[in-house]
Amino acid sequence: MKIKVLGPLDAEVNGVSIVPTAGKPRQILALLALYPGRVVPVPTLMEEIWGADLPQSALTTLQTYILQLRRRLGTAMGPDVPGSAKDVLATRYGGYLLQVPAESVDVHAYERLVAEGQQAFENGEDGRSSKCLREALDLWEGPALVDVRVGPILDIEVMRLEESRLVTRERRIDADLRLGRHVELIAELTDLIARHPQHEGLHSQAMVALYRSGRQASALDVYRRMRQRLIDELGVEPSPQLQRLHQAMLAVDPRLDVVAGPRHTSTFDLYAA
Repeated sequence: MKIKVLGPLDAEVNGVSIVPTAGKPRQILALLALYPGRVVPVPTLMEEIWGADLPQSALTTLQTYILQLRRRLGTAMGPDVPGSAKDVLATRYGGYLLQVPAESVDVHAYERLVAEGQQAFENGEDGRSSKCLREALDLWEGPALVDVRVGPILDIEVMRLEESRLVTRERRIDADLRLGRHVELIAELTDLIARHPQHEGLHSQAMVALYRSGRQASALDVYRRMRQRLIDELGVEPSPQLQRLHQAMLAVDPRLDVVAGPRHTSTFDLYAA
């Protein structure tokens, strides 16, 4: 079985999709897929589908959805496969589990590559870090579970994954900046700061990329616009790190020209106290 959740939900057995068209069974499959080999309790599944407003027939209806998923699974597995759909989508005391290896789900490969990239970053291996993190991000085919109606449990999982995606992208850009790829990053960072107008880390990266590309005025303008936005919308000044970065650019601090300094840190923390 191969399952994808980093984008539209996709689950295939022998090349045959087992993703149901009905909304609630899709939710169940998505939730089970995020925890391969682990029991998901019945109350958790019910909360995902109905929230706090459980119908009287909740348990019976849930069992019907599980049966529907097993039928699709059994059809895709075919008669010649050892074991049965009940062995793959198994019942356990108090819940259900999808009995598949973690490697079957794209999130596993994503998180493994992110961990490798992060370790390489901390070791100062910028090229390897950028490569691993880029491969991790390439696994995404759109927003997580973009075609699944999410309840309270999946909503938390989707937010966690999307936050991880943004952090991973930010760290990959850090590695690319240390590799001297500032000109190539300008378009990507321009898009990112437009999408995340209060994200100081991304703004610091955009400022550094522009500054190192000989566009000091544009770099300073990024700071000016963000500062004004923070004051107008939140009533606060930018963080000390961003203020010190701004001052360094005004002073043409030579440290800004160092692509990979001795401190293996993020661009945002170039001027941390």
